Amino acid sequence: MHESIILASASPRRQQLLTQIGLDFFVEPSCIDENLNCKIDFGHSVAEMAFQKAAAVAEKHEKGLVLGADTIVVLGREVLGKPATLQEAEEMLGRLSGCWHRVFTGLALIDAATNHCLKEFEESQVKFKNLSSSEIQNYVETGEPLDKAGAYAIQGKGALLVEKIDGDYYNIVGLPLFKLNAMLIRFGIKIL
Repeated sequence: MHESIILASASPRRQQLLTQIGLDFFVEPSCIDENLNCKIDFGHSVAEMAFQKAAAVAEKHEKGLVLGADTIVVLGREVLGKPATLQEAEEMLGRLSGCWHRVFTGLALIDAATNHCLKEFEESQVKFKNLSSSEIQNYVETGEPLDKAGAYAIQGKGALLVEKIDGDYYNIVGLPLFKLNAMLIRFGIKIL
């Protein structure tokens, strides 16, 4: 068993999910540039970004298991990042209205003592209902969309925008727990 699990992310949602499944961990966010290069496919791109986040933290430690994660929202072939302004959030939500889009989360685990690493990704699909301009405006005014990829939080009021999903719900929140558990087992960590 590893002495410690280090979450290389400041995301409160990821912290809540790790706590929910009973994992002991501490948080040490990586400070790397998160400009994603999607010239290769989206899944491998987010897995590589998760690896870079984990590696930046792992190199500061002699031991411990470092978890990196990265989530993106993709509409067609375009990555929708975190909106910088309320207006940008409204535009994003307008584009997502009535449409299916994809959510990818990359995961990386690195054993700081041995540099042994696993990289994986999960993909889910999300369909938004047809949104009225007042629904979009009212949602944006909550402030919830501003630090979220794709300008919504499915675990918050954004749940009211989602008509249906196909895939892992927790992936859409930002940490696919089923996949993470399978990866942890490969490092000898059994939660159940």
